[in-house]
Amino acid sequence: MKRKAILKSPVWAALAASAALLAGGCGGADSGGRAQAEAAPPRAGQMLDPGETAQRLVKMRAQALGGDQQGLQQNLQELNRDFNRSIKLADPSKRVDRENARIAARGVKGVRSVVWIDGENLFAIVDRNADRSYGTVDAICRQLEPLGDTLGVVVNLQSGAARNGDELEILSRNCQLPPGERAMSQPNRQVDALPPQVRAQHRANADAALRAERAGERAESDRIIEANTPEM
Repeated sequence: MKRKAILKSPVWAALAASAALLAGGCGGADSGGRAQAEAAPPRAGQMLDPGETAQRLVKMRAQALGGDQQGLQQNLQELNRDFNRSIKLADPSKRVDRENARIAARGVKGVRSVVWIDGENLFAIVDRNADRSYGTVDAICRQLEPLGDTLGVVVNLQSGAARNGDELEILSRNCQLPPGERAMSQPNRQVDALPPQVRAQHRANADAALRAERAGERAESDRIIEANTPEM
């Protein structure tokens, strides 16, 4: 009865139908592009792989028919994990340990100091302006991967060598998502002291003042040249 209940479950039927549709739709996909995608580091927010999902469902059906409850349960958990990653849902049972994460991030080359702003935002100061980069974010995130689900972590970088407002700008990114995106229910916290639009306005004002100053200098130079040039 238990085996029949699994096979006739509406959830099972929906998953099987979705996998069949996805597998059929990707039949003409470029195999080279697929191989390249498989070789790339995994990122959250991507669709479930149709071929892999179809194979897993076939395997799960065989496990259910054969009474392999342990194998079936394992595949169900893996399918659930992959689905959660596709919808950008971090695993609350695998939160990154904050103190170990701070120590691990501190070991990345160029990182001077590390603190947690809150339960999701890790703040690091780097030694050079060049180290305030997404490459450094990736390096920190790789150090955190053994400690839990990095989909629940946003890394914020600031340069300790900054000399102006632009260089002071904080670079922020979720470990598993593109810049600007956040995990489900994860607030997009404004860490910068000055919002980007305010900084842009200050830059525009400074540029306008510099242009006006240069225009005044040119006018003064023209006046001096005119006053000291003998009439022909």
